[in-house]
Amino acid sequence: MKEYNIKEIEKKIKNFWEQEKIYKFDAGSKKPIYSIDTPPPTLSGEMHIGHACSYSQQDFIVRYKRMKGYNIFYPFGTDDNGLPTERLVEKRKGVKSKEMPRTEFIKLCLEFLKQERPKFAQDWKNIGISCDWDLIYSTIDAHSRKISQWSFLDLYKKGRIYRKDAPAMFCPECRTGVAQVEVKDKEINSTFVDIIFKIDNKNIIISTTRPELLPACVAVFYHPKDKRYNFKGKKAIVPLFNFEVPILEDKRVDMKKGTGIVMCCTFGDQTDMEWQKAYNLPIKIAIDEKGQMTEIAGKYKGLSIKKAREEIIKDLKKKKLLLKEKPIKHFVNVHERCETEIEFIKSKQWFVKYLDLKKELLKWGGELNWFPKYIRHRYDNWVKGLQWDWLISNQRHFGVPFPVWYCKNCNEVILAKEEQLPVDPLKNKPPISQCPKCGSKDFIPEKDVLNTWFTSSMTPQIAVQLANEEIQKKLFPMSLRPQAHDIISFWLFNTLLKSRLHFKKNPWKDVIISGFVKLEGEKMSKSKGNIIRPQEVIEEYGADALRYWAASSKLGEDFNYQEKDVITGKKFITKIINAAKFIFINIKDPEYKIKLYETDRLFLNQLNNLIKEATKNFDSYNYWRAKSEVDNFFWNIFCDNYLELVKARVYNGNDEEKKSAYYTLYNSFLAILKLLAPFTPFITEYIYQNYYKKNEKIKSIHLTKWPKTFKIKEKKDDKKTFDLLIGIISKVRKEKSLAKKSMKSKIILTLEKKDFEKLKDFLPDLRAVANAVDIKEGNFNVKFIS
Repeated sequence: MKEYNIKEIEKKIKNFWEQEKIYKFDAGSKKPIYSIDTPPPTLSGEMHIGHACSYSQQDFIVRYKRMKGYNIFYPFGTDDNGLPTERLVEKRKGVKSKEMPRTEFIKLCLEFLKQERPKFAQDWKNIGISCDWDLIYSTIDAHSRKISQWSFLDLYKKGRIYRKDAPAMFCPECRTGVAQVEVKDKEINSTFVDIIFKIDNKNIIISTTRPELLPACVAVFYHPKDKRYNFKGKKAIVPLFNFEVPILEDKRVDMKKGTGIVMCCTFGDQTDMEWQKAYNLPIKIAIDEKGQMTEIAGKYKGLSIKKAREEIIKDLKKKKLLLKEKPIKHFVNVHERCETEIEFIKSKQWFVKYLDLKKELLKWGGELNWFPKYIRHRYDNWVKGLQWDWLISNQRHFGVPFPVWYCKNCNEVILAKEEQLPVDPLKNKPPISQCPKCGSKDFIPEKDVLNTWFTSSMTPQIAVQLANEEIQKKLFPMSLRPQAHDIISFWLFNTLLKSRLHFKKNPWKDVIISGFVKLEGEKMSKSKGNIIRPQEVIEEYGADALRYWAASSKLGEDFNYQEKDVITGKKFITKIINAAKFIFINIKDPEYKIKLYETDRLFLNQLNNLIKEATKNFDSYNYWRAKSEVDNFFWNIFCDNYLELVKARVYNGNDEEKKSAYYTLYNSFLAILKLLAPFTPFITEYIYQNYYKKNEKIKSIHLTKWPKTFKIKEKKDDKKTFDLLIGIISKVRKEKSLAKKSMKSKIILTLEKKDFEKLKDFLPDLRAVANAVDIKEGNFNVKFIS
């Protein structure tokens, strides 16, 4: 075997896998199917280190299942529709979608995706993800648009989708409505101001962080048990704007916050919305969809929210209506895409109704097999904390269109027919020529697009329907959903919800959840300058070394990127190559009708234990335990001890001794390669192709069977005997090190009588590895021969 050049060999192996279709799903196979709802990564330019880790982890499982005899259905998709793609294109191309004609911007997005998608997918190929690369999809392609629009029609017909003109969360930066799942908390610097309202010519202090909402004030509230106030039925005058608003009592007022009396504006937060609805208060819109002040703000019209806040505070000070300013830090809702503060704006939006299903959602989540089990609490907490139905409409250009038109005369909703899908109402005509309600022939197309998660929540169907109809029933529900913990509320929850609403069944059996990759305990970000690019890691150390590091992390837990573990991975590659060279330089093709030497039998029984443990751990998705155990066995048992024990017989043994050594080396090393193949697929494939394929006759190591235990005699004390043997070897090495002697130094070894008796069948190999000219009974001693 030639020297191992990482880049050259990994490229060669990738090409081999692709050309030979090693990972192709076999629709005609009778093997049991194992199907994966592969996470379609958001097309964001390139793979990041979190992707590299989490996709490697799922691939460990997939490769194991393939070797266990499953017919693997493992597609690959990219999530490239909607707001994430829009913002990426805007950034890369230096444009704003809202400032371009819709058709031109969509064209720009599609051209960008056509260029970027192959480069993006190549990163996944480079880390050895064993997908069937003929089973690919994009969440904006016609196939996905059709399924997404079918989902909308089906849920609409089932009474689960509605359109409402009501206050909803809105992002002024992205200029679109956002769902609860797209909002996160962020701590910001702000100012708590004490403002003077007038009640019966008396000054009443109200504290707020949102003085720019004064023109939208519709009421003042205090707690009915607050003895400081008795203003029921009275009115307050709003400062600067000088209009009156009613003063009302409500138990939701926090008496300990500020002065205990608050203004209700439409809309500052959810409590404002609840009060407006409960007391039938008017709706006054002070902020528009661009994040600018409206006409009711008077002279502040057209100002940004931040600028209006500054100007209003200035004017309050001038008129001596502001008593105090206090700098504070507090948490606010921001859009997770751009981190802009969320506003509540009244607009027409589409929603999926699900708040009435909390009990059922908890039950459905409990029917999944969660790995790790404790991670389920994140799902449960999300369900219990739901406050809004799911907003699914975005006021953007690029995305899956709603299959909807409206009657221009009476606003009747006109749905597309299933056979029309996918449709674009801006290009296609409705399926009817006149409104069934009023007879009008004029229609208005829906311009909004479906939220990207509405489509992504259909990935089981998008993936399964890539296969022929005959096989689809065997693929769904799918076997596995692998994903990161940060999108449990986004992707897992919504996929489960829609599967139950559409098909009355869970979409998968098992769920494995990965954690974040951090650097020295901190989340990586470009602003902190602590980004680790997997492309650079692969360039320097190779994909196997990166995967070796990824296999050290547990499911569900955040963990640090450790370069030392990647370096250890590279050293492992060198070690396993050297082991292969030693074995195959020195052995002949093994014979199978042999008398097994006792040391070899004892070693193979330890390997049997490893195979059992690795199999058990893989079956429970504890790949990191399997990797740790196999890695330890390879380094410490196989390389450091067994190879040393067997060398003398390989070089100088009689015919019978050599045959036993050849058999054991050939078959044990093949078993170890197979155990390591899910973690380091390139080097194990390379060694297999060079040394094993000619005898084993199977095209790839990844198509071979997972190792079974060797059918050999097992004795009760085998484990204790093996540990004793390894322990004696370690003690001899330690004595030589302490004496600053070479490991090849000749010695006379004295063993305790009980140890001598236990090891009598192994003394020839022990003598050879210890370089002992004699082994005696007595007190343990290592005597050096000068």
